[in-house]
Amino acid sequence: MKHTLSVLVEDESGALSRIAGLFARRGFNIDSLAVGPAETNGQSRLTMVVEGDEHTLQQMSKQLDKLVNVLQVLDLSQLPAVERELMLMKVSAPAEQRGAILELVQVFRAKVVDVADDALTLEVVGDPGKLVALERLMAPYGILEIARTGKVALERASGVNTELLKAAISGGRVPA
Repeated sequence: MKHTLSVLVEDESGALSRIAGLFARRGFNIDSLAVGPAETNGQSRLTMVVEGDEHTLQQMSKQLDKLVNVLQVLDLSQLPAVERELMLMKVSAPAEQRGAILELVQVFRAKVVDVADDALTLEVVGDPGKLVALERLMAPYGILEIARTGKVALERASGVNTELLKAAISGGRVPA
């Protein structure tokens, strides 16, 4: 199972290296990693997507907690969370196909951020499933380049689990 870990760390040289090294020493691959400043000066938040069973992830979380610069570790996979990712995609867009591409851009609420004679560069933000869906629909037009940030996530302050709501609505019932 894939897990999204939110790790709050002190900004200090080598903190990211120690965290990545911990996973590497145990043979774990980090599928996605996004790092940026947190809400407090001198702190950064790492959002990592890793694969493993519950027991293994509990052990990794405990070991992360023991690292000197780690302030907090949350497994957001078990909590209501907001998850987003940014993707830039350069797609082949000759004049005769440009209209169809622009229609898809609107459906996905993406933005055109660069226009050339034979290509468009798109920016799309959303959950990872949305990005994959757009990528699949753009593939027949010819994807020239893709850059993705990796997932960023925060626990929902409201506590509302939108995944549970989506599942209930698609199943035709709303949870009690």
